[in-house]
Amino acid sequence: MVPPDAGATRIRDARPDDRGSIRDVTLAAYAEYASQMPALWDGYRSNILATLHDPGPAEQIVAERDDAIVGTVLLYPTGVALPGAGRPRVAWPEVRLLAVAPAGRGRGVGEGLMRECVRRARARGAPILALHTTDMMRTAMRLYGRLGFVRAPELDVRVAPSLTVKGYRLDLG
Repeated sequence: MVPPDAGATRIRDARPDDRGSIRDVTLAAYAEYASQMPALWDGYRSNILATLHDPGPAEQIVAERDDAIVGTVLLYPTGVALPGAGRPRVAWPEVRLLAVAPAGRGRGVGEGLMRECVRRARARGAPILALHTTDMMRTAMRLYGRLGFVRAPELDVRVAPSLTVKGYRLDLG
């Protein structure tokens, strides 16, 4: 007999021994963008690895299915200076590096992780939850739209002449 929750996705805080799995899932999820940004990929990959090596004050949240990490996300608190030259301190909690293993996509893992970030931000009384993404991340952008995030051009960051990382926000009130 199979337990009723077998195969269910469980959202939880990351543990120190999850570090390797988090790195592997994140790099696998973001690898699809390498061909879309060949001149910038090595720097972006290095930034991902540095962020994951030391997420600082961010909450590292994972999605686990059948005892394997299938998704991960970072939730930064208000007032933190995010990595990157010239970036101001965030005025609200911010989501970074949402990643779902390619084999785990289409099962609600990303949505579950995002809903957990929304829940945590709301529980702390944050009026807004922010994030940044790019046009090449179409699947993520559709998810953010379904969850109610809207464009916030005032949060945009130009990381290269050919690449603007677009700001989005969700009003939590």
